Amino acid sequence: MGAEKIRVLIVDDIAETRENLRKLLSFAPDIEVVGTAATGEEGVQLARELVPHVVIMDINLPGMDGITATEQIVREVPTAQIIILSVQGETGYMRRAMAAGARDFLVKPPSGDELMATIRRVYEIGQAQVARMAPLQAAPTGPAGRPAAGRQGQLVAVFSPKGGVGCTTVAVNLAVALQTRLGVGQKVAIMDGSFQFGDVGVMLNLQATRSVADLAVRVEELDTDLLTSVLTPHPSGIKALLAPPNPEAAEAFIGADSGTAEGSRRIGAILDGLLSEFDIVVVDTWSMLNELTLTFLDRADLILLVVTPLIPDIKDARHFLELADRLGYPRTKIGLVINHSDRRTGLRLDQIERALIPALAHIPYDERAGIVAANRGLPIVTEEASKPVGQAFVHLAAGVLERLSQFRKTEEEEEPSVEVSRRLLGRALGI
Repeated sequence: MGAEKIRVLIVDDIAETRENLRKLLSFAPDIEVVGTAATGEEGVQLARELVPHVVIMDINLPGMDGITATEQIVREVPTAQIIILSVQGETGYMRRAMAAGARDFLVKPPSGDELMATIRRVYEIGQAQVARMAPLQAAPTGPAGRPAAGRQGQLVAVFSPKGGVGCTTVAVNLAVALQTRLGVGQKVAIMDGSFQFGDVGVMLNLQATRSVADLAVRVEELDTDLLTSVLTPHPSGIKALLAPPNPEAAEAFIGADSGTAEGSRRIGAILDGLLSEFDIVVVDTWSMLNELTLTFLDRADLILLVVTPLIPDIKDARHFLELADRLGYPRTKIGLVINHSDRRTGLRLDQIERALIPALAHIPYDERAGIVAANRGLPIVTEEASKPVGQAFVHLAAGVLERLSQFRKTEEEEEPSVEVSRRLLGRALGI
């Protein structure tokens, strides 16, 4: 038998548009249009009956609009990946559509190449999602309400050896974009790993009374109920484990009194709890390479190395890559993110990538969006969804999902232990 074709459902109230899309897709040998619908209600019904891989959804429909139809299909046919079609400039609709669970959106009329490439991309993401969810759905529940050990999420650590390059911005927007793409069927958490001066709460406009410090002193009794009581929900659907409210609170579990090794043990236990409850955990680390940061990097399935197009940043990133080699991290574990990629610094992106590694994403510079996001606590990926900077975070999320699906660890794979990496780190840094 040949390879499975990508089953597509078209929902648009204009008959001519439906027919044009059908003809356009007929030229792709790996894509099959299995149905068309003229209303949102009809689209939802056909999605239930046909269970397509991809739904092409017009945002403006009579009766049930495309956003409402998207929400209903995401709930009832979670394996269907939805691409929204809309005219340019409807930023508010785009934000709502992505929040409703759409995987991507295109401006009408899309070119044939653009449409087919988008269909294939979201199909691959959907197939990877199904593969990841199968063992999780089959996993039995362990004692104290915790999922059994067989259920294990994936960890993405956002890191830079240079402060001020935008790690928190990348981590926050990545987490929100991942949750939007994965939909309600999967769970994403973000952890602020900058314990003394973390800004994840500020960037998400979250006022919390609980923090990681509340878990660190109770790791021996950590279970689902305790973890849930400390996490702070965000309107995007993600849950946040915030940094302590002041540096003194952080000292209680990472300072000299408790010992760095003890602090690492506690953070490792917290990561175990998060990864047993969430499909993806994003950690915003800090630039100091110590045992606590190394705990995150050792455990990470993917390390996002953030740089800006400046010589000092590139020099420090190069040193980190050399250190990562000595620590035994495979290069597939590291994804380069070039932030402020279009700033005129005299360095070309291809020069930066030759000096380091090929980039997973380029994030353009948008000073106004960055200031508004920081001062108002509104993620760029939702507030500026139609702008290049917003789209860059959407594509970063897609790239992260693809990388995680390709390099998901198996139980047989061995990662460097925290103890081994500490010894290697000491030798590498000469301490």
